[in-house]
Amino acid sequence: MKTIKMIVMALLFGVFTFQSVSLYAQDPMKAAHNVYKKVLLENDKVRVMEVVFAPGATAAMHSHPNHTVYVVAGGKIEITEKGKKAMAMDIKAGTAIYMPAVTHMAKNTGMTTLKLIVTEMKPAKK
Repeated sequence: MKTIKMIVMALLFGVFTFQSVSLYAQDPMKAAHNVYKKVLLENDKVRVMEVVFAPGATAAMHSHPNHTVYVVAGGKIEITEKGKKAMAMDIKAGTAIYMPAVTHMAKNTGMTTLKLIVTEMKPAKK
């Protein structure tokens, strides 16, 4: 009986640990579904997503592995990395940006609709 109780406790601990980790590593397609509109391509190497920020729209805290951002339609955006101060940027159409793995939120602080293509790099499988 004691062994069963210990196994159940270990399983519950594992479930709670998994849930707490997933709170800090939110998939942008779920956490920020208001701006992450659709997956354009996904395979074992990359995930490419269409992102559309209407003026004033906010993407809730979410995480990315190493990724690139291509700016289709530019504007003003404020990015807040977890635990850091907000950083305002004026991004121009045609700009490509590389970003290392990050947990952040973003807000369109301008008057134009931002359109982005975000490409996440997946780790190589061994």
